[in-house]
Amino acid sequence: MYVGVTNNLIRRVYEHKTHRNPTCFTARYYLHRLIYYEVFNAPRVAIIREKQIKNMSRDEKIELVNKSNPEFKDLYEGLAGGRRIPDKPE
Repeated sequence: MYVGVTNNLIRRVYEHKTHRNPTCFTARYYLHRLIYYEVFNAPRVAIIREKQIKNMSRDEKIELVNKSNPEFKDLYEGLAGGRRIPDKPE
């Protein structure tokens, strides 16, 4: 699982899905599905929450996702207005 903060979630997920940076963590481990996200109005609050989630165990993170997305569906298409990107780059 990858946890991060961004000011533009659609752009950031697109970059991960298209391997914009082929040496980054998400490209190396084929992490392409957006399965959970939270929205904050203040960057500082988002960074604090990111650190809380990063300090959770894997089981705790899975439990967090299960509460809102028990099927671990990719949430990107709904967020991006139906724009589809291949799961793996060509």
